[in-house]
Amino acid sequence: MKNVFRDYLVVKYYKSTGAQIFSAVFLWIFMLSFSIHGQDVPVVEDFIPDQEFIYKTIDSVDLKLYVFNPDGHKSDNQAPVIVFFFGGGWAGGTPKQFYQQSAYLAEKGMVAISADYRVRSRNKTTPFESVKDAKSAVRWIRKHAKELGIDSNKIVASGGSAGGHIAACTGIIQGNEEKGEDLSISSLPNAMILFNPVLDTTVKRFAERVGESRKTEISPVHHVRSGLVPSIVFHGTADTTVPFENAQRFTSLMKKAGNDCTLEAYEGKGHGFFNGNFFRPKSTDIMPYKDTMKKSWTFLIQRKFL
Repeated sequence: MKNVFRDYLVVKYYKSTGAQIFSAVFLWIFMLSFSIHGQDVPVVEDFIPDQEFIYKTIDSVDLKLYVFNPDGHKSDNQAPVIVFFFGGGWAGGTPKQFYQQSAYLAEKGMVAISADYRVRSRNKTTPFESVKDAKSAVRWIRKHAKELGIDSNKIVASGGSAGGHIAACTGIIQGNEEKGEDLSISSLPNAMILFNPVLDTTVKRFAERVGESRKTEISPVHHVRSGLVPSIVFHGTADTTVPFENAQRFTSLMKKAGNDCTLEAYEGKGHGFFNGNFFRPKSTDIMPYKDTMKKSWTFLIQRKFL
């Protein structure tokens, strides 16, 4: 009887082990097939901010900054800092969109922040309030440079789509500041990194959101002048939400005004091509995310931010 029981266990063990081995081999072949075709298998990580700060309370709404710090970062450091603004047509969206980018740049030695701001779906606001919030965020970061351990003269504004628009507005649009804030502290960033940003609000779908009578008031292409901060724009040539032509025209106007502005075109890519697989976990094409991050880092090094 003991021998029968022993034989049963041996057979069960080998069946179980065989199944595990088969599963492992199948997974290895699956991953190898991606490698052979020159693609990375997307691995979705979780990204958790190191700190949270309320940078503004308005209409009983607390707006927060979600901060990612470099390893070993201290408050007496003077690291460069980047603040990201999410996309969503000024109507929705989440700061989590830029958590992956923030973690990447924090690993490189920057303090990276993903900011919340008011949007229509949650706050019944317009793009004008979103722009005010972006300026408030930059101002708060500069005011609290010592607390954050950052260099107040190395602040980068960044964002995608509508978030790219309000980031661009911090560096280009004069006025549109929140009432009651200390305007002696500048809301102007020292550089801009923009991902398929809205740059012309006279385009019909955007004009409807800002109002016909105010359609050029916060339209970056209509306020380009000399002396603007260094900028890089990432844009897909097949973008049907924000026309690629807008990015081309903006870059041309910036250069004609003597400003440092680079356009990185992504052939055949549509809107939101730059997102990482944390924000879009079903995406298998993470090369644009990696490429935009690498070029963003190069841009900052060349402008002596690091």
